[in-house]
Amino acid sequence: MSVEFIGMIGTQEVSEIRPATGPVVDRDTVRRFVAAHEEGGFDRVLVGHSSSTPDGLQVAAYGAAHSERLGFLVAHRPGFTAPTLAARQYATLDHFSGGGRVAMHVISGGSDTDQRRDGDWLDKEQRYARTDEYLTVLRRAWSDPDAFDHAGEHYRVAGVRQEIRPLAPIPVYFGGSSDAAYRVGGRHADVFALWGEPLAGTAEQIAHVHDAARAAGRTEPPRISVSFRPILGDTEDEAWERAHAIRDGIVAAKGGQGSFTGNRMRDAGPPPNVGSQRLLAAAASGELHDRCLWTATAAASGAAGNSTALVGTPDTVAAALADYVGIGVSTLLIRGYDPIADARRYGRELLPAVRTELARRGLDRDATAQGVPA
Repeated sequence: MSVEFIGMIGTQEVSEIRPATGPVVDRDTVRRFVAAHEEGGFDRVLVGHSSSTPDGLQVAAYGAAHSERLGFLVAHRPGFTAPTLAARQYATLDHFSGGGRVAMHVISGGSDTDQRRDGDWLDKEQRYARTDEYLTVLRRAWSDPDAFDHAGEHYRVAGVRQEIRPLAPIPVYFGGSSDAAYRVGGRHADVFALWGEPLAGTAEQIAHVHDAARAAGRTEPPRISVSFRPILGDTEDEAWERAHAIRDGIVAAKGGQGSFTGNRMRDAGPPPNVGSQRLLAAAASGELHDRCLWTATAAASGAAGNSTALVGTPDTVAAALADYVGIGVSTLLIRGYDPIADARRYGRELLPAVRTELARRGLDRDATAQGVPA
């Protein structure tokens, strides 16, 4: 297994403890984000999506033009763009970025409030049914050699034959924690993305994804991604001091400042999406789980996004991440509360420590082959 590392970029440096400042699209900030992740050895960066933030494909295109090898995982909500058009958009970006650097992160939509800002009034089950059909058409547009027709509940197209196709296969990542998400993602996803729960809960979700893939007739299940917010220190005490300061900052901001994890994405009342409900349930059962998983940040933010932390020295957090790889995770999505500075530190200290720990446990053949000490 080769483990993939994903960070996150935006057009402003913003987090739960950092309010947005400056222009909505700050080109220098995008370049600094890209440089921090490329120089740090990340494989990809996630470009998020909401109804109020800049278009992710254009952000990714700008980032790709200012990098050499970094990949871009562009969040995408089915339903607002025709699947045939989205197929051309992503394929075009794949060509301009040199091939093999583009991936799609499919999010059917966990917030009714945010969906309705773009005019989508379907309920959650209807959104997942639409996503199922959408991805069927999208993949055919990328790969079918002959013209095809499709007539379904949500889409009807005729004579589809794309001139622009990806230079390399575009992986489809898929987020969600509901039964509908397992069903649709189990059928279509190359990588199924989860938020950072305790190991037992993550193993439970992996089993659900694998069961859904088998039910869909797949012989190989999706790979699994898990997301965390590492909080590092030179010592354990320093890491925990910083963690408590971050938690206090989120509380002071009444749940957070960030576009993708703060109030802008929230519905009134308890979160409607199962992923957030699961994080809050984990937080209610205790602040500290397993080796160093800390749920207080999720509780403070209302679990509005991937919000659980791993707290400790780089070696402690690396060992915790390796524990997840040990139960079947192949992609680690990590981002910090001081986004660019944390990304740089992850690249200097955390990613090398994870690779060393994976090689020591025999969990990463690529790292062993490259001479990382076992």
